Amino acid sequence: MKPNSGTLVINIMNGGKAEAYEGVYQCTARNERGAAISNNIVIRPSRSPLWTKEKLEPNQVREGDSLVLHCRPPVGLPPPIIFWMDNAFQRLPQSERVSQGLNGDLYFSNVQPEDTREDYICYARFNHTQTIQQKQPISVKVFSTKPVTERQPILLTPTGSTSTKVELRGNVLLLECIAAGLPTPVIHWIKEGGELPANRTFFENFKKTLKIIDVSEADSGNYKCIARNILGSAHHVISVTVKAAPYWITAPRNLVLSPGEDGTLICRANGNPKPNISWLANGVPIAIAPEDPSRKVDGDTIIFSHVQERSSAVYQCNASNEYGYLLANAFVNVLAEPPRILTPANKLYQVISDSPALLDCAYFGSPKPEIEWFKGVKGSILRGSEYVFHDNGTLEIPVAQKDSTGTYTCVARNELGKVQNEVQLEVKDPTMIIKQPEYKVIQRYGQVSFECIIKHDSTLLPTVIWLKDNDELPDDERFLVGKDNLTIMNVTDKDDGTYTCIVNTTLDSVSASAVLTVVAAPPTPAIIYARPNPPFDLELTGQLERSVELSWIPGDENNSPITNFVIEYEDGLHEPGVWHYQTEVPGTQTTVQLKLSPYVNYSFRVIAVNEIGRSQPSEPSEQYLTKSANPDENPSNVQGIGSEPDNLVITWESLKGFQSNGPGLQYKVSWRQKDVDDEWTSVIVANVSKYIVSGTPTFVPYEIKVQALNDLGYAPEPSEVIGHSGEDLPMVAPGNVQVHVINSTLAKVHWDPVPLKTVRGHLQGYKVYYWKVQSLSRRSRRHVEKKILTFRGNKTFGMLPGLEPYSSYKLNVRVVNGKGEGPASPDKVFKTPEGVPSSPSFLKITNPTLDSLTLEWGSPTHPNGVLTSYILKFQPINNTHELGPLVEIRIPANESSLILKNLNYSTRYKFYFNAQTSVGSGNQITEEAVTIMDEAGILRPAVGAGKVQPLYPRIRNVTTAAAETYANISWEYEGPDHANFYVEYGVAGSKEDWKKEIVNGSRSFFVLKGLTPGTAYKVRVGAEGLSGFRSSEDVFETGPAMASRQVDIATQGWFIGLMCAVALLILILLIVCFIRRNKGGKYPVKEKEDAHADPEIQPMKEDDGTFGEYSDAEDHKPLKKGSRTPSDRTVKKEDSDDSLVDYGEGVNGQFNEDGSFIGQYSGKKEKEPAEGNESSEAPSPVNAMNSFV
Repeated sequence: MKPNSGTLVINIMNGGKAEAYEGVYQCTARNERGAAISNNIVIRPSRSPLWTKEKLEPNQVREGDSLVLHCRPPVGLPPPIIFWMDNAFQRLPQSERVSQGLNGDLYFSNVQPEDTREDYICYARFNHTQTIQQKQPISVKVFSTKPVTERQPILLTPTGSTSTKVELRGNVLLLECIAAGLPTPVIHWIKEGGELPANRTFFENFKKTLKIIDVSEADSGNYKCIARNILGSAHHVISVTVKAAPYWITAPRNLVLSPGEDGTLICRANGNPKPNISWLANGVPIAIAPEDPSRKVDGDTIIFSHVQERSSAVYQCNASNEYGYLLANAFVNVLAEPPRILTPANKLYQVISDSPALLDCAYFGSPKPEIEWFKGVKGSILRGSEYVFHDNGTLEIPVAQKDSTGTYTCVARNELGKVQNEVQLEVKDPTMIIKQPEYKVIQRYGQVSFECIIKHDSTLLPTVIWLKDNDELPDDERFLVGKDNLTIMNVTDKDDGTYTCIVNTTLDSVSASAVLTVVAAPPTPAIIYARPNPPFDLELTGQLERSVELSWIPGDENNSPITNFVIEYEDGLHEPGVWHYQTEVPGTQTTVQLKLSPYVNYSFRVIAVNEIGRSQPSEPSEQYLTKSANPDENPSNVQGIGSEPDNLVITWESLKGFQSNGPGLQYKVSWRQKDVDDEWTSVIVANVSKYIVSGTPTFVPYEIKVQALNDLGYAPEPSEVIGHSGEDLPMVAPGNVQVHVINSTLAKVHWDPVPLKTVRGHLQGYKVYYWKVQSLSRRSRRHVEKKILTFRGNKTFGMLPGLEPYSSYKLNVRVVNGKGEGPASPDKVFKTPEGVPSSPSFLKITNPTLDSLTLEWGSPTHPNGVLTSYILKFQPINNTHELGPLVEIRIPANESSLILKNLNYSTRYKFYFNAQTSVGSGNQITEEAVTIMDEAGILRPAVGAGKVQPLYPRIRNVTTAAAETYANISWEYEGPDHANFYVEYGVAGSKEDWKKEIVNGSRSFFVLKGLTPGTAYKVRVGAEGLSGFRSSEDVFETGPAMASRQVDIATQGWFIGLMCAVALLILILLIVCFIRRNKGGKYPVKEKEDAHADPEIQPMKEDDGTFGEYSDAEDHKPLKKGSRTPSDRTVKKEDSDDSLVDYGEGVNGQFNEDGSFIGQYSGKKEKEPAEGNESSEAPSPVNAMNSFV
């Protein structure tokens, strides 16, 4: 507990647990008069428990359904704040459709496809412990159904039709209703039989939460929430009851009584339910407290009769119900005290005439004294309406006059005695302005004066303040404040305004104002501002060895005051004609004492400066040659660094001419080897700043000093610096080089440091040279590229990053000094272990059939070890772009192709392919391909073959498989053979006539083309010649159009027209050539093309990017007989060697026929053999989307 205080300090910063101090505390203050107690103080340690672990199953929800994601945070103290975020720590957006409830759960009135995600995370923030707990992520997947069914509202929370809510008076009432439905319901709130309280009602969480602040009993009642959409409504009634913890109506107050007096303590409180009132005396229930015959308890009142001094005590009133309690202390003090007056004697009160006067008489006594006032020592008692007597003893004179001045006596008396006190009252004359400032009109640049003459009480000291526009006067010397006036000189437009004179005394304040209007002055000649004229009449006086006084006369300032003078000097002895800055002085000063240096022939000049600029320099003063002296300083920046292994080069910065202080400036250079008992060796040099000492040992420290001297003597003794003679290359290589291979790409190298004596210079560090000898997987050597890592200082280890796995390396280490590198250590050989391989160099999918695909691949560019196998995974992709089951195949490492069989026809597959070493799997590459669906005559087995034909024909089981712009229609037929079928289709819901397509042959399937993406169609199948016999209708919807869908350029009108024009031009050229050849002329077309090549059409060489010649080898090969473009739009490489894929940056690179790139990058492109086939398959919408993932 703090000293001299009742404060209890619990400090667990230095140890201890908060739980040890949990409990209920109460403070008791006690003396001989009684005991007072405090309210109960409850101490509970804050808690932020961890989330209980639970297995969260993914939520599969149909589009349009409602969903509740439960948070269920751990119970903390105080309760945590709940919020929902994603993995990127971004708050999840909330709306009328998606919102968080008061319990922390996340409610979806209806789910949409965009709600699909795997990172719904509930966070609980415990503010008191400054911690945040995170629930495991919740996964939600929304699957679509067409069409989405709309539903009328139902309430998600609260459940049922009615519920109850109890809230305490003065708290905030929160009522919540969250509804499900499609479209999203809108919430409305009403109070049955009344109105929602104005100014205290707020709506939150998109009107799902009703908030009423500072509730009272009048807010009890039934509150109805109504959820409504276009299909209907739902409602819930919440019955609210407002209870109340106890609150004071009349709290007990301290009671001071005299012996024999009567009194009461009243304790009245209200609440819901009605609180119970209990009394304590000195902290003890009154029922078991010591008896007091003068005390009687009557419910909420204690009645005291004829009290005695022993009746003094502290009483506590406790009002409590189930929701809380109130506790108040009241001191019953039974005193017998004669009167005392607390106001100081002869206190002086001063007031202004006609204002009120208040004379204090603070008193104390028991019984309560009676107060009387007298004027004068022997005056009569004051009574009447001209005086006001306050309960605290103060006498008020409402309107004091001059004759109210005098002595007033206060008398306090009770049955135990009497006391009196005198105070003085002085009534002063008021302060008055007998001549006020008047309105003025003044011309610009004129002078104006405002008067303010006052009259005041002679005993008061007035102060006069002038204001301009209710603000202080500008800080301007043009404003002159006199005793009775304000004068403004050289008036300008900005002086226009209201000027106020305020007179203050210690007792009163008066003011008066006047307006100043500034008008234009008659025209005056323009003032010309210019640089000042140069100073003149420079004079040197008081010449001493190290100082002189310079004086001058300023030139004309040209309407702009001179602000300062700049003094410059010339050294006619060392630097004639060069002026140097000496000093500068204020513009009001015309003399200056200048400090001088020895052996300088001084001349001085002065330059004046004003706001416009600098004047021309004055004429130079007479010359003054100071006497010679010893140098005052020595050369600076002295260094000793050897340039060769056997010398020491000593350098310094020479002194300036005026620093020489006399003729014959020279330098005494001294040196001696450090830590050797040698004498100083010295030499005197002149007109140089370097001296070379030869024949020194290699790299030894020297003490060096350089001292200035002239004909008069030496400068002070210089300080010594440490230098070193020249360095030489290190003598030995680091020993005991060890390599520790950490992983396949990182190694650590250690070495022993070389002895410092063998370094022969400043040790700068060590260099590690390392290079790859060969790859262990390929056993092929290549050009050796050495890498160098430098490690500064005396470091004896280092890391070698960026190594290639499964390779053999060599390294050596060399020590480095300022001269260079020492000899290399013996080469150390080390090998890196295997790593995971890079991705296969390519993956091609060719030869699609109804149920098979051929896969070809290249081995990884960087195997990083011995390949053990290849892993192939594939899965189908349906029309809604969903992935089917994943199949995995392990392939021996020596294989380079595979034929996948037993696939579904007309199905898109996605392939994942990677290589493996003993360490693990490398990066995978992906590709997609489609099995074909032949429309030209692949017959299905006859339905019901070998069975007895039915008497009546029928077509049943009509099924559709739709894509963006086409649909595959199939059916089953039972009836006579050789029926000719047709397919009729149209837009669903349209009144247009059916479109009819004839089926070629008696096939039981057909492909409808040219459909509109994202459109619902109706379809039916019929048979010719069977009296209009048709199947039942079926409805399907084409897939949505994709932004990156490939266009078949061969079907574009502009392309067909362009090809026709090119064919016509070639035909004409061939006819002309044929005619000319028949006439005997020879026209070597190829030579002319080579000589006049058009850069716009010449092919580009693949090796260096330059323009090359036409190729006669393969560019003009005729098309093979029967060749055609496969139905999946793949183009074989033998049909076009100049494939755009060769210029792509990735193995998976694909190009649309309009040249746009739709593939995805997958590393460096490796050139493929010319004879291999390469898929240039057009991507489906899924593939086009994956290209940008």
